[in-house]
Amino acid sequence: MRIITGKYKGRHFDIPRSFKARPTTDFAKENIFNVLTRYIDFEGISALDLFSGTGSISLELVSRGCEHVVSVEMDRDHHRFIQECFRKLLGDHGDHGDRSMIARNERITRPVPVIAAPMIAIRGDVFRYIKSCKQQFDFIFADPPYALKELPTIPGLIFEKGLLKDDGILVFEHGKDNDFSSDPHFVEHRTYGSVNFSIFRKEATASL
Repeated sequence: MRIITGKYKGRHFDIPRSFKARPTTDFAKENIFNVLTRYIDFEGISALDLFSGTGSISLELVSRGCEHVVSVEMDRDHHRFIQECFRKLLGDHGDHGDRSMIARNERITRPVPVIAAPMIAIRGDVFRYIKSCKQQFDFIFADPPYALKELPTIPGLIFEKGLLKDDGILVFEHGKDNDFSSDPHFVEHRTYGSVNFSIFRKEATASL
């Protein structure tokens, strides 16, 4: 697994062979981030990575200058791997100290508080997180298992719960049979090989 660009460009992380996660391919990741430069500047923003898997997107977001990245993953081994990757990046900039990463390993059963640490790895159920999170983000990336029966409901749930700030961007990775073009927040669809992305935007609320 490789970081495509940014201050950690070229860094590699070896994914254990036992992992069943399906990380976004480097080809798809590089292309979708190239598209996203038209929509958002990652420097200094807050970002949320749902169904993080190997943490590939979280690491890319950190490398591209996001000030605050939250990674949510249910699988214990994947969560631990993401923690280790975050720690390795912190080792490159030791002046941040241990407070630069918060690792939570608990079931999400109550409202998730706003936490300002630059890198947060949360082990928990994504749906519980969405429903209980009290924080808003400039950018959200979600890559659920393609066979997940609740997959079509996720973009709507994110907007319903208000997780995006005004002008915030959601990138949703999904299978070829999903079509979100009728969603009021839908912006465009991109396909790279077998990987499909739908991009959504929360329009800014008009001020009186």
